[in-house]
Amino acid sequence: MQNLRLGTIGWSYSFWKGNFYPAKTAASGFLAYYASHFNTVEVDSTFYRIPSPQTVLNWKNQVPQDFRFSLKFPQAITHLKKLKDAQRETSLFLARAELLDEKLGVLLIQFPPEFAASHLQDLKVFLAALPKKFRYAVEVRNESWLNKDFFGILRDAGAALVWADSPLMADVGEVTADFLYVRWEGDRKAVSGMLGKVEVDKKADLKVQAQRIQPHLDRGTEVFGYFAKYYSGYPPADISILESFLGVKTQNVLGQNRLDAY
Repeated sequence: MQNLRLGTIGWSYSFWKGNFYPAKTAASGFLAYYASHFNTVEVDSTFYRIPSPQTVLNWKNQVPQDFRFSLKFPQAITHLKKLKDAQRETSLFLARAELLDEKLGVLLIQFPPEFAASHLQDLKVFLAALPKKFRYAVEVRNESWLNKDFFGILRDAGAALVWADSPLMADVGEVTADFLYVRWEGDRKAVSGMLGKVEVDKKADLKVQAQRIQPHLDRGTEVFGYFAKYYSGYPPADISILESFLGVKTQNVLGQNRLDAY
């Protein structure tokens, strides 16, 4: 299915060696191997620091032509400065993201729980100033945002409201852009995420998620979906389960089938 992009949040997980990554894979080989099985990834490291040009080009050169990177906006912009006086950091981050060319997916703007709807005007101004050539998704973690004014601002900017499966936020299915951005974040208090195996059976939840996404895929909407290690504990298996409910055939057969983890 050409309009479905499923991946994980990050790929640099040594605890996936021996189940997803072959046991002898060096860390430098993780991305290329990952990209031979999935068609997208959400880069979490950009939240902590803006990558160097060489780092971005290294990412770009290790993946196939149809692979897409989604990058998280730096915390300096969203969490520390809360969108105020962040033009320099924003310009630098966007310049680095642009180096990915056609392999750039979506830019994720994620806010902390204390960032409430009192910042509505700040967000409106920030989004309006962003270059229209990129796609943006916005994740809020404060329920004060869940109103028509916020949804209207996102629609005006063509930005997607993130559908987040998280204990931090109510489940919202509002569509504000011509694409969907879904994050299966899970519960950090219930799942370690570092055991390299499924810790919580999510099959029933994933069946519901598939039913929710399917009508959008049928209409041709592009869907970006990313699993955190805190969802079931083992994102590669989550992707296989969701694919099976959507009737999507995994392109590559893994040495150790991802479904075996369940």
